[in-house]
Amino acid sequence: MPKTKTTKTTKKTKTAKKTKVKKKKPEKKIKKEVKKKTEKQEMVEKDKYFEGVGRRKRAVARVRLFTKGEKGFSVNKKPLKEYFSTFELQKTASVALEKMKCTKKFKTSVIVRGGGLNAQAEAVRHGIARALILFNPDFRKRLKKAGFLKRDSRMRERKKPGLKRARRAPQWKKR
Repeated sequence: MPKTKTTKTTKKTKTAKKTKVKKKKPEKKIKKEVKKKTEKQEMVEKDKYFEGVGRRKRAVARVRLFTKGEKGFSVNKKPLKEYFSTFELQKTASVALEKMKCTKKFKTSVIVRGGGLNAQAEAVRHGIARALILFNPDFRKRLKKAGFLKRDSRMRERKKPGLKRARRAPQWKKR
């Protein structure tokens, strides 16, 4: 019986050596991933845009400000006036650019999801303000004073069990 035990231990040491050899291979994969990241960065540098994410209630807006290209404002691949039909919503969405006098400097592309139209417009404003700070950090003071950098954290409260809505209880009957 002792002879079989010694043969098993020698096999274990051989497998241990094989695992050491396999650990060297992932290092090459890491180098390839770094190369891919640099290729993506080169693509961003060609287009040269500044990105900011804005949020309000359930709405999330991903804003990109392009320095090159035809100047304009598109929301979900539609013009601003077509997506936000009322003047108030258009003004809310673009007020951060107007405050910094940058409306004609950028091609603005926005992808916004969730929430209602008013929350979406405020999320766009928040995202534009964050992207403008990446473009020029000196804008921070004026945007903060205007209140465009503050994330309005008020959200709809969830429905609780045993209640009709978040706090609305079923009608109570005495008799």
